[in-house]
Amino acid sequence: MLDFSRFEILTFDCYGTLINWEEGILRCVHRILSAHGKDIDDARILQLYGDFEASSEQGEYYCYREVLHSVVRQFGKQLGFTPTDQEGRSLAESLKEWKPWPDTVEALRELQNRFRLSIISNVDDDLFAATRPQLGVEFSQIITAQQAQAYKPSLKIFELALGRVGVPANRVLHVGQSLYHDVIPAQSLGLAAVWVNRPSARRGVGAVKVAEGRPDLQVHGLAELAEACIQPRIV
Repeated sequence: MLDFSRFEILTFDCYGTLINWEEGILRCVHRILSAHGKDIDDARILQLYGDFEASSEQGEYYCYREVLHSVVRQFGKQLGFTPTDQEGRSLAESLKEWKPWPDTVEALRELQNRFRLSIISNVDDDLFAATRPQLGVEFSQIITAQQAQAYKPSLKIFELALGRVGVPANRVLHVGQSLYHDVIPAQSLGLAAVWVNRPSARRGVGAVKVAEGRPDLQVHGLAELAEACIQPRIV
């Protein structure tokens, strides 16, 4: 159970949680695959994407543009084609077109009336800058993988965020769509964590690596979280 009165700050994953990245991913990847005569279903694309992205984010740090370029190359290797340079760049370039979930902006505005809001995102600064105007609120802190030189689930990015927000871990609630990237590492540092189990062609997992975790709260969208937060009771 969560007593929301103990939290001062809500930190959010962005892509998947606030932004409907699966729609953007699928549109771009299907276009690339179609150009090379390949046709696989959405769930399989999301599975491969999750595995490819996770493998690209391990080890030496590379910017997120390069991670996404690597993901496209790995699709080609897996499915037997060679993407063009433009196709390799297209996934990162499409990110600015990815749209918020329908409940994102209104829910963030409601939550901002009660909490300070921050971002913890596996992205480059300039890529998030293109997304930021779509979210409709001001964030007190924006922490990116580029700043931390590490990707979630690395604790390094969460530790950077905790240093920036300036409150104890037990006063922070982290909100994310990925058990692997968000819930498990956040909880390991003493943060409470909400799993936003968004609808997906790959139900219960989405475009991320499979992991087993026990969130402090599961919701199916941000509107549900906002409603839970304003209730004068323990949820």
